[in-house]
Amino acid sequence: MSTLIETENTIVPRLEAAADRVKSAHGSAATVIFGQDEVIEQALITILSGGHALLIGVPGLAKTLLVETLGRVLGLDAKRVQFTPDLMPSDIIGSEVLDEIPGQQRSFRFIKGPVFTQLLMADEINRASPKTQSALLQAMQEHHVSVAGVRHDIPAPFHVLATQNPLEQEGTYPLPEAQLDRFLLQIDVTYPDLDSERRMLHATTGTEHNELHTILSAEELISIQHLVRQMPVPDRVVEAILALVRAARPGTGASEETDRLIAWGPGPRASQALMMAVRARSLLDGRLAPSIDDVVALARPVLKHRMALNFTARAEGRELGTIIDRLAEQVG
Repeated sequence: MSTLIETENTIVPRLEAAADRVKSAHGSAATVIFGQDEVIEQALITILSGGHALLIGVPGLAKTLLVETLGRVLGLDAKRVQFTPDLMPSDIIGSEVLDEIPGQQRSFRFIKGPVFTQLLMADEINRASPKTQSALLQAMQEHHVSVAGVRHDIPAPFHVLATQNPLEQEGTYPLPEAQLDRFLLQIDVTYPDLDSERRMLHATTGTEHNELHTILSAEELISIQHLVRQMPVPDRVVEAILALVRAARPGTGASEETDRLIAWGPGPRASQALMMAVRARSLLDGRLAPSIDDVVALARPVLKHRMALNFTARAEGRELGTIIDRLAEQVG
C-alpha cells in the first residue's frame, strides 16, 4: 500500500508538469495555425501517444504548416517529402553509393534519405506506388530500415504525419487496409470558421509575423511519452474502449447496425490506439486520468480508417462517421 501511495505521489506532480508544458506547446502552435485547434490537438495526441497520423483535407488548409510548426514547437527535426508516382523507395530511405578513392579499395557508402528525421511529412502519400508506400510504412512500424542486409536505425522519436487529398483520386494508389491500420489517428482537416479566417487574413498578409518558440526538446518529448504510458486508466474506461471497438466489428452480434452496414471492422490495434489516445488527450486537458468522454471524442479519428461500409450502406447513402457516432453514444 505504501509503495502505491509513493508511486502516486511521484507520478502526479510529473503529470501536472508535463500537462503544463504540453498546453504551452498547443498554445504556441495555435498562434500560427488559425481555426484548426482540434487538428492541432489530435496531432499532439498522436505524437504524445508515440504514433503516426493520416491527415485528410483539401489543399490550402495549413497541413504543411502544421508539421513545420509542430517540429519547431516540440524541438524536433522536421522534413517533408512530396509523394509522386515516380518516387522510388530509395528516395525515402536512402541508397548506397560507390566510393572510389584513388589508391584505395572501392567501397559502398550509405546515404540516408529523408526518413531519417524525427517528424516527417509525407505529402499526398497515396500518389506514390504501393512499393514506395510500403518502404515508408515499414519504417513507421519497425523504426529502422535495412539496405543491403545492413540495419539502419531511425532517430527517436519518429513520427509521420501523412496527408491525402480527398478530391483528386485520379492517378492515386489508395493505401491498403493493413497499411491504414498503422496510423494511430485519421485527422479530418476542415475549413476554418469565419472569425478564424478573418484573423488569418490579417496575420498572414501583413509585414508582421508571429515568432514561434521552442517549448519542448526531443528528450523531454520522449520522457512525456513514457509518462503517458504510465497514466492509470479506470476500469470503466477500459470497458468502454472494448465495447466500442467490438461493437464496430460485424459478425459479433454486438450491434445490428454494424452487422448490416459494415464490411469489415477494426482489429485489436484499434483498441491499443484508443487506449493510448485517451491517455494523451486527458494529459493535454490537464487531467490525471482519462474518462469515457475521451473515448467518445476520439471514436471517429481512431476508427474511421479502420472500417469500411458494405454495398448496402453505400447504396443507402450512409456515412461511416455517423455510424461511429451512434456506436460511441451507446458506450457514452
